[in-house]
Amino acid sequence: MKVLIVSQYFWPENFRINDLASGLVERGHDVSVLTGMPNYPDGKLFPNYGFYVRHEEYKGVRVIRVPLIPRGNGGALRLIANYISFVLTACLLGPFLCRGKFDLIFVCQLSPITVGLPALLLKKIKRIPIMFWILDLWPESLSATGAINSPSILNKVDSLVRFIYGGCDKILVSSQGFIASIVDKTANSAKPDYFPNWQEPEYSEADTIPESLPEGFRVVFAGNVGAAQDFETILSVAEKLRAYPDIQWVILGEGRRFEWVKEQVDLRKLSTLFHLKGRFPAEMMPSFFAQADVMLVTLKRDPVFALTVPGKIQSYMACGRPIVAALDGEGGRLIAESGSGLSVPSEDVDALADAILTMYQMPMEERESMGVRGKKYCEANFDRNMLLDRLDGWMRQLVKTNEGNFGC
Repeated sequence: MKVLIVSQYFWPENFRINDLASGLVERGHDVSVLTGMPNYPDGKLFPNYGFYVRHEEYKGVRVIRVPLIPRGNGGALRLIANYISFVLTACLLGPFLCRGKFDLIFVCQLSPITVGLPALLLKKIKRIPIMFWILDLWPESLSATGAINSPSILNKVDSLVRFIYGGCDKILVSSQGFIASIVDKTANSAKPDYFPNWQEPEYSEADTIPESLPEGFRVVFAGNVGAAQDFETILSVAEKLRAYPDIQWVILGEGRRFEWVKEQVDLRKLSTLFHLKGRFPAEMMPSFFAQADVMLVTLKRDPVFALTVPGKIQSYMACGRPIVAALDGEGGRLIAESGSGLSVPSEDVDALADAILTMYQMPMEERESMGVRGKKYCEANFDRNMLLDRLDGWMRQLVKTNEGNFGC
């Protein structure tokens, strides 16, 4: 098949859509990606990129880039400009840049939901079906992160979401917890299919260790340092466990709240315990994870986050490391079901401190057993080839089913 992926984010930005695209090429498909100029998470364009159209290739994938306004420091106005600029340039230039016949449009919907608008335009022009993969619920996530609190604006976003979902021919969700919200927003009686994040190849085993982490009992957090990740709770737990100087907190990643966290570390006098290492390429993460005693995942307390399974859980599991989580709902259930670690309610400082302390005092063999269970669970449920083969089958069926509808 000839597949056109529409995603505001793509390599060299680090998202699973990169591996999905290359996985489709591995299965013999001709894959093109319509995307923007890379600027996540720093908020400025990556070196050698600018405000112009650019064509590239990534692992056999044809990459078509349109200009956009970088997200900057993540403030509301700059994010809106970032989202709208991609929609405008993708809608204006996409039909000319993505010429020729395609069989299917695949949309990767992280934030924002507006990525669906250029896809709907291309669907109308090319008369082909859309498969829409939802990794972030809108408008729920906007209110959960505090980005938008106005009921009237949230209602308008909800109407936009319903319009976009209504134009899709098949919807996939990264968490089973999303299904009820999606069904409520669509007239289509067909239930969305569950397509979770998978075990990425680079997480199967650690390579050469790039640099040593601090000595001690290492609690490692990897990923975005943002509002949703609830660093208020993490910092409070670090303060609460100050009497155990052997417990070292290592943060691998950057994001909108990175500077705030850095300031808080200084204000709370945690610099000997709390280490902000910054962002590293994905292929280096397994080597860092291999040095961790436990991996940490947290989300703020909100109904939408209770429906979410952070993608880092699969990465942690794939590396065979035990997990400590402060998560409600789906994420916590997954850790409990897999036996891969300990999970407590979101924003519960005392419970998270107790869980960390329990892991700290636990014999290493018990912690390692948790990691082994998580790895086996990941291999059984989140195997890359199994899930990409499933996606391949859904795509073929969708194209076949919609041939008559689009007059192909």
